[in-house]
Amino acid sequence: MQTPAEVVAQLARGPGVLRALLADVPVADLQRRPRPEKWSAHEHACHLALVEPLWVARLERILGEDVPTILSYEPDTDEPPDRLIAMDLEAALADYERGREALLGRLETLRPADWERRAVNTAHARYSMFLMCRHVALHDMLHVYRVEESALGTHWPEEGVRD
Repeated sequence: MQTPAEVVAQLARGPGVLRALLADVPVADLQRRPRPEKWSAHEHACHLALVEPLWVARLERILGEDVPTILSYEPDTDEPPDRLIAMDLEAALADYERGREALLGRLETLRPADWERRAVNTAHARYSMFLMCRHVALHDMLHVYRVEESALGTHWPEEGVRD
């Protein structure tokens, strides 16, 4: 993903890929954590919904301020430990899809120079509109990959094949 168009295309795929992979996770495994400190497929999906408004807010700050400082979001310390597992999965997926549509709609309005606008992020050495959007697309795929691991039974191979 080296151009804004490639990043936008990947962002547009995120919600559909997530739904497809969640459908492959056995119902009994949706909320099953691979280890107590690791998230279940349900939690990974709900996390994506929870952070989607964050991206639009960051986008608006980058557009509206001259080199704003963006505070890093750390879900393990910024959220109650059981918030994600307690969320309604279908409602979270609908929120994620709506939020992503809003993000994509806003990205369509950007001018080429807007993609180059810089920001300071407390967790990264470099940050810009383009880097943020590429990071969002990769962030999606990181969490979708974790859902895929649940679909494949990667975390509990000792149990053999499950339906």
